[in-house]
Amino acid sequence: MKWPEKLILPVCIATLWLLASHSDAGMTFTTLFSFNGTNGANPSCNLVQGPNGNFFGVAPNGGANTNGTIFEISSDGSFFTNLYNFTGGANGAGPVGALIQSTNGIFYGTTINGGVSNSGTVFRISTNGAFVQLGVLSGTNGANPIVALAQGADGSFYGAAQYGGPYPNVTSGGSGYGTIFQVSRKGALTTPVLFADTNGANPAALVMGNDGNYYGTTAWGGNVGSFKLGFGTIFRLSPDGTFTNLHNFNGGSDGGFPYANLVQGSDGNFYGCAFNGGAYSGGDIFRITPQGQFTNLYSFTGGSDGAFPYSALVQGSDGNLYGTTYDYGYSDYGAIFQISTNGNLTPLVNFTGTSGDALGANPQGSLVQGTDGNFYGTTPNGGIYNQGTVFCLSLPLPPVFTSVAQTAGTVTLAWSVVASQTYQLQYSTNLAQPNWTNLGSTNTATNGTMTASDSVGPGCQRFYQVVLQ
Repeated sequence: MKWPEKLILPVCIATLWLLASHSDAGMTFTTLFSFNGTNGANPSCNLVQGPNGNFFGVAPNGGANTNGTIFEISSDGSFFTNLYNFTGGANGAGPVGALIQSTNGIFYGTTINGGVSNSGTVFRISTNGAFVQLGVLSGTNGANPIVALAQGADGSFYGAAQYGGPYPNVTSGGSGYGTIFQVSRKGALTTPVLFADTNGANPAALVMGNDGNYYGTTAWGGNVGSFKLGFGTIFRLSPDGTFTNLHNFNGGSDGGFPYANLVQGSDGNFYGCAFNGGAYSGGDIFRITPQGQFTNLYSFTGGSDGAFPYSALVQGSDGNLYGTTYDYGYSDYGAIFQISTNGNLTPLVNFTGTSGDALGANPQGSLVQGTDGNFYGTTPNGGIYNQGTVFCLSLPLPPVFTSVAQTAGTVTLAWSVVASQTYQLQYSTNLAQPNWTNLGSTNTATNGTMTASDSVGPGCQRFYQVVLQ
């Protein structure tokens, strides 16, 4: 199978026609690390790549105090260290939501427990392990955050607390419907949104859009159907505090219980997953515009595509979306899939998951594409000790031309690549002819970008393509 990309770029000395393609070869899945409990256990969220190329993440259990850890791991798994071990109590316990890296280079995150009334905390940590507790949730201002923070243009952070707030939730023992909270870099905490069921309940996601608004989901609540708490919502929050409910899930055709975060695609639309519902009751993938136009793109069947997606999607450098399902697949331990923005899904990996099997099981966190072009993720179960894993998925993604620059008679081209894959740049002066001329020798990628230059004469015409060998 070929995945071509075509782009015509006129310049004064040449007409450049760029073609990038690849064949189905070279997909590899590698378990980089198996948690054993003492170094952490059950990671359930995505990793974040730091400026040094290593990945940073959290494990909600295990570690020196059995209250979870913050860890760092290299892209090949040869280096692993625990940066911090949570102690519980006022210090916090059980980091479930992913870290985010601020514009100041520091990582920020939350714990689901600990702090005042065991309602969770907000913290920051540097790459050398210096830890500072920033804010504490008290229950009335929110409780038990489980998703990553989102940093605003003003430098403050916004988070979603799945419980707490002033409105008693009778179905969960009066623990509240949740809040959206804001915390400054100095730790001052406010709550711009208090959920009350009809506007959503138990917020599960929050992300900043390119329009400066925040978009998120609630796992429950809304105004659809006779179900006591509703099937979840999608909302928008403006920086001035204006709250807009964009969509109410019906639990059937459009899915229900959207636990996963949203991701904004290059087309400006948001993409996400509903854990349940859809045509086969195994969850679905949807698209929603910033104005609230909703489209169901795909319903999981419970076959090799898996079922019950917990995690957010991520858009790869090839324009496709990548994600995971928690359950089903060939061995009933979840799957990794690729889906186009128009809904064509391809299963990539099926987890096997039993204890002692390094492959892992039941992924809950989203994937992240590293600077080398590979995808990295975690599983909370499986691995050698059945305490979870960190894995790497290398795909033969099509090279995509990212820039072209002309200086006098020289054209310099850059394209995206996958580390360890080999590429050949070729040119032609006439597309009617079947043969292409190699420009230089083949090169093996060592990171996520490759460049080459070509000296061309005035008035000539050049057509370029990159071929994955």
